[in-house]
Amino acid sequence: MSDHITLYQFPYSTFNEKARWALDYKGLAHKRVSVLPGPHAGFIKKLSGQTATPVLKIGDRVIAGSANILDVLEQFQPFPALSPTDNGLCQNALAVQRQFDEDLGVRTRRAVLSSLMEDPAYMASMFASGRNWFTRVSYRYVLPMVLGVVRKGNGIKGPDAIEDGHAAVMEALDLVHERSQATGYLCGDAFSLADLTACAHLAPVVNPPDCDMTRPEPMPKKFRDQLTEWSAHPGTNYVLSIYRQHRPASCAA
Repeated sequence: MSDHITLYQFPYSTFNEKARWALDYKGLAHKRVSVLPGPHAGFIKKLSGQTATPVLKIGDRVIAGSANILDVLEQFQPFPALSPTDNGLCQNALAVQRQFDEDLGVRTRRAVLSSLMEDPAYMASMFASGRNWFTRVSYRYVLPMVLGVVRKGNGIKGPDAIEDGHAAVMEALDLVHERSQATGYLCGDAFSLADLTACAHLAPVVNPPDCDMTRPEPMPKKFRDQLTEWSAHPGTNYVLSIYRQHRPASCAA
């Protein structure tokens, strides 16, 4: 089966974490191919007709985008389900997914990236992890020269955008804390794609342990201080709880 399903990904990306989590949650053996941000564009464009990751290949079928991937996997492997059976709850879960994918997740990423970009060597080590020595060194050398492109591509246009990113972190943590108070989950009384999406997007803010999104050590001091500040918010407890209870070990070959 791992030869039948291949995920093309960035290792430390929230949208890619959504796809990994769905594959692992459904127990689907698969192969992961990590591509380097920047140099990936030509290959991914040829594969899928666009340049963003994740991209999932099931046999000859190619699916781009985390929301599309979750939808296809729900049909491909219906159990365990990620979509609530109740139509109202299902629509609510899809609305939460859109809110994080299109707004909160995009904005919180600016707060995380703006901090990480102050230490390009650490950032390069994250995205080039698992590569050979030459690739790691080359990527570390080139990355500082393209940080302007990274900022532009992520809407980091200045201090206002960074401040908005920090505000979005608080908005997102407030949302998950308030919505999970009744049942421990965001939609109804069971884990769903809403929880998966929210927690994947908040993983860089919370740094859940022992998973694909755990940041490599040693972390830059500024970023560690930022994580410590965010950890005081009660919403982080929800994220950690969901990761602990519902994020299974990798099914990647």
